Amino acid sequence: MTGTEQTPAADPTATPGFRLAYVPGATPAKWVRIWNERLPDTPLTLVPVAAADVDGVLRAGEADAGLVRLPVDRTYFSAIPLYTETTVVVVPKDHVVAAVEEVTLDDLADEIVQHPLDDVLDWERPPGQPAFERPATTADAVELVAAGVGLVIVPQSLARLHHRRDLTYRTVTDAPGSAIGLAWPEERTTDQVEDFIGIVRGRTVNSSRGRTQPEPKNPKSPKKNDRPEPRKKAQQKTQQKKAGGGAGRSRQGTGSTGAARRGKPRKRS
Repeated sequence: MTGTEQTPAADPTATPGFRLAYVPGATPAKWVRIWNERLPDTPLTLVPVAAADVDGVLRAGEADAGLVRLPVDRTYFSAIPLYTETTVVVVPKDHVVAAVEEVTLDDLADEIVQHPLDDVLDWERPPGQPAFERPATTADAVELVAAGVGLVIVPQSLARLHHRRDLTYRTVTDAPGSAIGLAWPEERTTDQVEDFIGIVRGRTVNSSRGRTQPEPKNPKSPKKNDRPEPRKKAQQKTQQKKAGGGAGRSRQGTGSTGAARRGKPRKRS
């Protein structure tokens, strides 16, 4: 590019797009489909980001909103909880746990349980026996399980994301859950963010709880001369009838008085 060339200026009339960050395991497909149906002229861009990095991405303005794992910093972000995931333990298919439908944390007390550095579950104390070294990521932990080194407890969506044919998973009934929510910087609540909030909350396209439309401050009262013409004519006819009836009564009264005077006998002198 030479020094004389210039980058084309952005079109100021173009509709701004919407950038949606999402963490591993979050599934935005349904909401993206609805967005594309309702707002075909507003492009939506998906921004995949690690759960540990989504806070910085939203603060830096690299995305307008995000499907994140809660909680978030509520002094900076607004957030809407969407759903809480089931927690499962990932085990080899030939493991004894695979023979049952669900387990408790006590059932895993003697097992080596991998606790990756990017774990998204809020443990007071990680269950099971600790591994010699913590794996860096959930993906690494799943690889260790496949190699026969312990188990790993994760939200169900991450178990599906890292699915392998030689592994399976079972529900852990008393493990903490992981909540997914929509979050965005409160000071940057744009029209596009409001549109997406309406979609994730299930509002219809004609819902009155969408974007609010301003009402006129001083609505004009109808003028007298703006009344429909038929009504005006009807009022005129009524007034004419009243006027005619009053005049007839007046003449009739005058005539009867005169007749009475003519019929009165005169006094004799």
